Amino acid sequence: MKILIVEDDKHLNNAICDMLGKIAETEAIYDGEDAMYAVERNIYDLIVLDIMLPHVDGFTILEKIRSIGTCPVLMLTAKDGIANKVKGLKLGADDYMTKPFYRDELIARVEAILRRYNNTFDGFKLSFKDLTFDITQKKVTLNGQMLDIIGKSYEILEYLVRNKEIIIPKEQLFNRIWGFDSDTIWSVVEVYVSNLRKTLKQYGYDVYLKTLRNVGYMWSEKI
Repeated sequence: MKILIVEDDKHLNNAICDMLGKIAETEAIYDGEDAMYAVERNIYDLIVLDIMLPHVDGFTILEKIRSIGTCPVLMLTAKDGIANKVKGLKLGADDYMTKPFYRDELIARVEAILRRYNNTFDGFKLSFKDLTFDITQKKVTLNGQMLDIIGKSYEILEYLVRNKEIIIPKEQLFNRIWGFDSDTIWSVVEVYVSNLRKTLKQYGYDVYLKTLRNVGYMWSEKI
């Protein structure tokens, strides 16, 4: 999983990344303009968003997020007035927290949002039939047997399983795994998915990995 933290205070941003680092991979952005570009990639499982940011404010960023998708948003800001809370929630924020805040409360609210949006989320647990994912170690086992699926192959599989029955465009998968500014060419996605499919075929799980020609990929129970 990947969480984007948009907070201009670098010390606080880094602290939040540490707090949420056991739940998911975190990415830090300190500037509103950079955040506008980042959210267009639509690769995050959750965004923690401040309001008062350089160049572009959090409300504008929230409107952008809602114009392109349904990524959950937790607003975390010093603006504690009721008018700001109402505005944030009406614009589509899933939750609104004010600073200062308690670490345990932030983690609990993030986990609650992820459970609402992702029916596969259960803390550090993720499974599909007899496949079990170790989120912290980035390993996957089948009936207790560790599979030779590591590194980016693991990340691809976990992302597809988490987004079961959702079509993931090839560009989105590339941006999620390799990064928007990667020098790697897009065809690497096809190579990794092909190798992943070969490994899964040994156990009969390749049937769930669907390729939609010229579109992308989907993990689906519908065989």
